[in-house]
Amino acid sequence: MTTVLELPAPAVDVDAAQLVRDIEQYLAARTRTTAHPLVTKTTAELIAEALGTAPAQAAAAAPELPGRALRLLPDWVLRFPLVRHRHGGARHVTVAEHLELTALVIERYGWAQNTHRTTSGRRCILGAQAVLFRLGIGDETTVAAAANQLQNALRSRGCTASYATWNDTPGRTEADVLALIRTAAKETER
Repeated sequence: MTTVLELPAPAVDVDAAQLVRDIEQYLAARTRTTAHPLVTKTTAELIAEALGTAPAQAAAAAPELPGRALRLLPDWVLRFPLVRHRHGGARHVTVAEHLELTALVIERYGWAQNTHRTTSGRRCILGAQAVLFRLGIGDETTVAAAANQLQNALRSRGCTASYATWNDTPGRTEADVLALIRTAAKETER
């Protein structure tokens, strides 16, 4: 008689639609369109201030992040033009935005050590950056600058290891990783 061992389901909520909404909401909140470079408020904010009303929220079309099936396939699948177009296309983001979105991917997909991606879709820091890059959210320059920011944040803590090695250090936690990424993002904004 053989016994079948059932593994527990991952404790990660992999709701791709919610991740897409969160990324779009984050990017929409950071996008400022003003009539003149010296104007610090958007036109909608100026009108709302003049009329004494609350500014209207701009509704942006949200790209759809890969669902569970695409997350389980090799990452190179995300580079296919049809997938990239459906899930974001070419979109410029700042280094700080890239880092914040990297943290968001880790929060939504789950965090991994000793691999870029687990079979259940969890990601390490590099794996989360790869998701964004392959979907066209940011480019090589943005990813390289984000990597430098992460290294600078580690150096300021007295750590000389690469952030990929630091991610895989025994005893490291998801909270440690998210704190490092968000610290690097805040330092970028200064």
